[in-house]
Formats: sequence, structure tokens, C-alpha cells
Amino acid sequence: MADTGRRLRSSTVVLGGMGVVAATLTSCGSDPDRRCVDRDSYDYVYGYKIVADKNCSSSGSSSSSGGRRKTGTGTSGTMDAAWYYDADVSSGYADDGTFSRSEAVDRGGFGCSGSGSGGG
Repeated sequence: MADTGRRLRSSTVVLGGMGVVAATLTSCGSDPDRRCVDRDSYDYVYGYKIVADKNCSSSGSSSSSGGRRKTGTGTSGTMDAAWYYDADVSSGYADDGTFSRSEAVDRGGFGCSGSGSGGG
């Protein structure tokens, strides 16, 4: 009977340790969750309207600018598209996030830092 209790405790420790490792690996990913949004579309109830990723991806953009650029949107003129990190997403809108990639990485916890490569 004593062996069963000892085995159960050691299994619990191993499984608990694996959970910590998994949480560390997922929280320190190379890129935080991001959405491409139109910065000019902010709604006080919903947040920023999510637009197609192609509006934010630009080969010449650096991580410090967040990929921000003016882009054509047909007849309506231009859109100020930018990456918006770690946002709450609902019904095509993103809110409560940040436009700063390094700030989003710092929010990850478990000792994550923004010192990784900025390749994007």
C-alpha cells in the first residue's frame, strides 16, 4: 500500500513538472498572437476592425514600426493598417491589446523577454 502512495506522488510531480515546461514553451513563442487592424476604425464598444493580413505584411517593415503602413482600400481612400498584439478578438474586432510587439512579448510571463530576433 505504501508503494502505491509513493508511486502516485512521484507521478504527480512528473506530470506537474511537464505542465510547467509546456506552459513555459507556449508562453515564450517566437511571436505573440497578432491581428492586422485598421487603426482608423476604432469603435468604443468593439475595438479595432480586423482587416486582411496582407494589409500589414510588408517586406520592408521593421518590428519597431509594427508593420504600420497606409494602404489603398478601393474607393474609400486609405487605411492605417498595423499589427495589434495579444488582443481580445470577437466578431471581427480586436480590443485590449497593444501595438507594441515587445510589450506583448513582455506580457508573456515566465521570464520571457523581447530580446529575440525581430524577424517577421
